Amino acid sequence: MTRQPLGVDDLTAVVRAVFGAGRRAAGVERLRGGSRKGVYRLTLDDGATVVVYVWNAGEDYWPPATDRPDPFGHPGGADRFEAAHTALSSVGVRVPRILLLDRGGKLVAGDLAVVEDVAGGTLERLRERDPRRAGPVLARLADTVRVMHAHHRDRYGRPGRPAPADAPPVPDLVLDRALGHLAGAAARVERIAALAPRLADELRDRHAAVGPRTGYGLIHGELGPDHVLVDDRDGPVLIDIEGVRYFDVEWEHAFLELRFGDGYRRLAAAGLDAARLRLYRLALYLSLVDGPLRLLDGDFPDRAGMRAIAAANIDRTVAELSARRRSA
Repeated sequence: MTRQPLGVDDLTAVVRAVFGAGRRAAGVERLRGGSRKGVYRLTLDDGATVVVYVWNAGEDYWPPATDRPDPFGHPGGADRFEAAHTALSSVGVRVPRILLLDRGGKLVAGDLAVVEDVAGGTLERLRERDPRRAGPVLARLADTVRVMHAHHRDRYGRPGRPAPADAPPVPDLVLDRALGHLAGAAARVERIAALAPRLADELRDRHAAVGPRTGYGLIHGELGPDHVLVDDRDGPVLIDIEGVRYFDVEWEHAFLELRFGDGYRRLAAAGLDAARLRLYRLALYLSLVDGPLRLLDGDFPDRAGMRAIAAANIDRTVAELSARRRSA
């Protein structure tokens, strides 16, 4: 597929729809990242900026037929974005303000959202350049996470789309998904292939140790410091929210501890289920081997970044077996 990023002329109708005929686009930049959607910073003739999200086939770098059933299915599109935005806003979580939603290709091909440009950059970059200033932002993010996770529903699933009453338990979904990621990773990575039977047994053993549960918290799904912007009051603003769902909060914590490293101590919570965390850590690592390598089957541009993610999580996956041996 030949991919052509959007230019100023492509967004003329978008500017008119949001701001009226008296404004025009002066520049547009496709921002890095975004494997499922295009993310653009649009600069207007007076220097103001907004961010434009575009969901269509030309902006989706994932190979076909890689989606899994909800709640792990394709998280793209204006409907899911709006549902996630509404769910987070309703519990007081700061997300970029929506200026326009367009469905069905009236302004550009596919779905489109125009949102405020939170110009303070990501928490990831702030932690690198000014750790002292980042500390209070991280503390506020911890409060945000606690608020989200405290909002419960008796069935998991997307906002407005709870799973059926007879749906399999979350750990069963995670196990099935993890075994699929293990097969995909083993097909591409010799180290994983050599350990595949042991890793499958380890996943099943960890799954067997998880007890039943009813009640699921509202989670982001991929809450790393790159998915948190910092506003002009040093408050956290969550982005890439299409994966928001009600789910086991341990899934979120496995991701948080991976992505925040030493900073996770500010985000940690009491009362987490240790057995779920053990299963979800290994499942997460396998997904971060298989997923990036599947992206590299296509033309995703940040190839070095995907290779680095896969390599780091191959090491983490192998280390999980080593840790078991030491504790045996």
